[in-house]
Amino acid sequence: MHFEVVALEKQHQPLFETLDLPPNTTYSLTSYQTTSTRDELHARIRNADIVVVTTVKLDAETLSHNVTPRLRYVIVSATGTDCVDLQSAKARAIRVCNCPGANLEAVSEHAISLYFAARRRTVLLDQVTRRQPSEWKQRGSVNTYLRLPDGKPPLTCGDEVLGIVGYGGLGKRIAAVGRALGMKVLVADRKPSSNPSPGDALPAPNAEDGRVPFDDVLRQATVIVLSLPRNPQTLNLLSAAEFEKMHPYALLINIARGGIVDEAAVVKALREKRIAGYATDVYQVEPVGGPEDTPLLAEDVKDLNITLSPHLAWLSQRTIKNLGEILKATTEAALKGEYINVVA
Repeated sequence: MHFEVVALEKQHQPLFETLDLPPNTTYSLTSYQTTSTRDELHARIRNADIVVVTTVKLDAETLSHNVTPRLRYVIVSATGTDCVDLQSAKARAIRVCNCPGANLEAVSEHAISLYFAARRRTVLLDQVTRRQPSEWKQRGSVNTYLRLPDGKPPLTCGDEVLGIVGYGGLGKRIAAVGRALGMKVLVADRKPSSNPSPGDALPAPNAEDGRVPFDDVLRQATVIVLSLPRNPQTLNLLSAAEFEKMHPYALLINIARGGIVDEAAVVKALREKRIAGYATDVYQVEPVGGPEDTPLLAEDVKDLNITLSPHLAWLSQRTIKNLGEILKATTEAALKGEYINVVA
């Protein structure tokens, strides 16, 4: 049996050179550095049995029989699978797999780096130090730039309360690093539904696993790290109502996915000094071009404590090595008719 494998984003994917396959099973791998347009996408995957993707959107039309009549597997070279319409894939019995845990080390360390950058106002202080004529020289001190919204000095790790929202492998690793730094760690229970139905009733927090009610974490945490997937239940998980509950010293760190935080609401919360800062690696629209894509880049927010990075928390030598190994194993399993790392 022969399989056509198409990799759409070689720039993100450490692709295998050879696969360990049973006798009478062959494959052809066609890879593209990037895939930009819809016409390009559809032409490239029309005869594919397996598609390897990272960020390119595979929507309902793309996954339809008319566009991809032979498609049997989608393998996402990443942990998150929100680029794939899972319902459409399920309707056609297309297996969707991912590469879980490949980036745990890099993303957890990036989360902590964003915490320090936001709490210590590193980006702003760099600008202040470089500015000419020197405000530091003229005033003798520029410590006002480092102070909290109420004028007090910043906290250090031993006085921080770290709230983890999303307690999978990534959340557990961030919690461990936070404890090592001396932070008190709170693990949030799931957010209660605003319109619960009888079938959606959430279990009560389990004291044995240390979970804390979601709203209690919002009120107590001085650092909140998001490490959960984006799905219909987590879109705008944190918006105006949630920011009103937060500790005024709170830093919100988002290394999860864009869309989980309402970006307009977080800007408003910062302006009103309801929270102390926002640091993010992810955005509602990606790639980000300018203010037309996100209010976080508007001209009038430059004085707010906002720290940004361009969705590169995952990138490290270890991540690339892990991705290569998982991607190879997952593709081999698919070609053998076995199922590993299946999410849908």
